[in-house]
Amino acid sequence: MKWKLLAAALVVVLAIVLLAGCGGNADKAKATPGKEQGSQAVPKITLNVATAGDTNMADLQKEAVAPGFKVKYPDVEVNVIGTGPGDAGSNAILTKLKAQKDAGRDKWDIDVAVVHQSVMESLIKEGLIDKYVSLTENGKYVVSFDSKNSLGTNVEGYVIPMFHSQTAIAYNPDLVPNPPATFDELVSWIKANPNKFGYNGVKGGMSGVAFVTGYIYWKTGKYDNYAVTGPYDKAREADWPAIIKELKSLPVTMTQGNNGTLDMLNRGEIAMGPVWVDMFILWKNEGRMDPKMRLKLIQPGLPGQPMYLVVPARAANKEMAIKYIDYLASPEIQAKVIVERNGWYPGIDANKVLPLVSQKAKDQLFKDIAPDELNKYGLTFPLAPYLKDIQTAYEEN
Repeated sequence: MKWKLLAAALVVVLAIVLLAGCGGNADKAKATPGKEQGSQAVPKITLNVATAGDTNMADLQKEAVAPGFKVKYPDVEVNVIGTGPGDAGSNAILTKLKAQKDAGRDKWDIDVAVVHQSVMESLIKEGLIDKYVSLTENGKYVVSFDSKNSLGTNVEGYVIPMFHSQTAIAYNPDLVPNPPATFDELVSWIKANPNKFGYNGVKGGMSGVAFVTGYIYWKTGKYDNYAVTGPYDKAREADWPAIIKELKSLPVTMTQGNNGTLDMLNRGEIAMGPVWVDMFILWKNEGRMDPKMRLKLIQPGLPGQPMYLVVPARAANKEMAIKYIDYLASPEIQAKVIVERNGWYPGIDANKVLPLVSQKAKDQLFKDIAPDELNKYGLTFPLAPYLKDIQTAYEEN
């Protein structure tokens, strides 16, 4: 119920921002006609890009993608709207699109959406997004497993992963000279060092959700059942309440979201905590994180996820939306923006991207987590019903 209320509130904010963006650009268009091409004026297009995720996600579009796209398409204004971290941010986009469909609107005011895996089943079942990948130049590089299957939903043709991200345990080597290599070792360390491990539960960002999920995978040994083979079976959750109560009994510090964990680590208030690898690298690149901090991907593993680029079914500027996504999915932008700037793993075929990435950026990305470790211990989130149940079980136990 709480996420529904939060999503509803985010939708109201989203509607206000979209109206402000469209209205401002409409006035601008009246005052300054588009460039002349022959005898016809080309009207300005306001391309609304709604993105779930932390502040870094909106900043990425505003600062690193939109300016370059505008050089290619000078008559396009990119209006970026951040809808908030975690699944609530994606649910806000889902709710907004569904409301416009239910209202019978011919044109919707989100052109490009960046969403989590958790909403893909609903977006497709409700007919809220289009298959568009075959219309892009760079769609031929969309080869990953999660570009075809998302938490048990067939998403082929509907999505291009903007990036792939991974969670890991960040730690201060001055305080943790020999970091735990397994969940078992981590639990022992937490008990021996009260309140020096911090995470955000299942609110404020998916790093905490990933940690809780990884803990359940470890305790149950049912990763394949939950995330790979399925099918969904509520009976497989019987031991979750006891596992979650055990997890919650550990002497940890609760942080205020993805950014909160990084901030407390940097300030020395905690010595370890689960983080997104990309946010960790970005903070280092921006001078917000002590450069000595390190990462560890513990066994049997932690989940990661892509963020998907999708096109709403009745996007007002669908053709330009597809061009925007195609631009973002090009090997050059993937190398420069996704890997070099943000420290993400590329969303398209890495073989097309990594040759364009500097050695320094590659070293930074794989310094603490080698490719073979990533392949072994980089897990996926469970099927959508299990993922929802994990978050509910955590709140209720």
